[in-house]
Amino acid sequence: MAHAHHHHGEGHERRLALAALLVGGFMFAEVAGGLISGSLALLADAGHMVTDFLSLGLAFLATRLARRPADARRSFGFGRVQVLAAFVNGIALVPVAIWIVAEAWHRISDPVPVAGGMLLAIALAGLCVNIAAFALLHGHGDSNVNMRAAAAHVMGDLLGSLAAIAAGVVILWTGWTPIDPILSVLVAAIILRSGYVVAVDAGRVLIEAAPANIDAREIGPALVEAIGDVKGVHHVHVWMLTDSEPVATLHAELAPGSNLSRAVAAIKALLHERFGIDHATVEAEFGTCADAHAEAHA
Repeated sequence: MAHAHHHHGEGHERRLALAALLVGGFMFAEVAGGLISGSLALLADAGHMVTDFLSLGLAFLATRLARRPADARRSFGFGRVQVLAAFVNGIALVPVAIWIVAEAWHRISDPVPVAGGMLLAIALAGLCVNIAAFALLHGHGDSNVNMRAAAAHVMGDLLGSLAAIAAGVVILWTGWTPIDPILSVLVAAIILRSGYVVAVDAGRVLIEAAPANIDAREIGPALVEAIGDVKGVHHVHVWMLTDSEPVATLHAELAPGSNLSRAVAAIKALLHERFGIDHATVEAEFGTCADAHAEAHA
């Protein structure tokens, strides 16, 4: 299992590095093109590209750090650093979207000339770069919130390029420049939604909520029904170490004369098979719960 995580971490690391190089290499051309052409759609996409470059760099560093082994002070290792990076990246999309909307409102109120030809040429080149970057990230680590956050940033860029292309075409054909800020607002809304989804997913891990696909209330009855030695289950806690690593602790009341090792092994096997929980701590009890005894004498 550790070897598999190490291998996936290296693969994610390489893809994030390549995507960052693609985005970082093109963003300077897009910033210059946006300033020269006067296109808000292009500047919005360029501004998002700047944040994407920083976000991809953060995701890369988090993935690299996450591969470090556990130590005495961090017994679970550094895997949750990726979740923290994803949360920061999700939140970082909010000010980008707000800036785009504010600038669009100003442009709609006071239209400015836009060089449609230059806008279209740069947007087409940006679309190619963003498609390549998105292909590197999408579908490679869908269960990893850090990779999903990075892909969400690049998807925002890709949509921004499409909006800029559409704006360039409309301006060249009709000369109607308000299409530029209008499409920018649409992109901002999509960016905001992507940031919200990623931040919520990462936030669930950070507050140690149960995975969305696991109902902790079902674990006790399932164990009692399937394992004859288990007479009751309580103090069940389920949370996520990372977005792909659910963890559980529970107390299991065993029938008198039960084989302790066999019962615990059966409990862990069922947690793995039915709930996908590979890391579980089981406190086996015969009779009164130790915690209940301690509370009674507190």
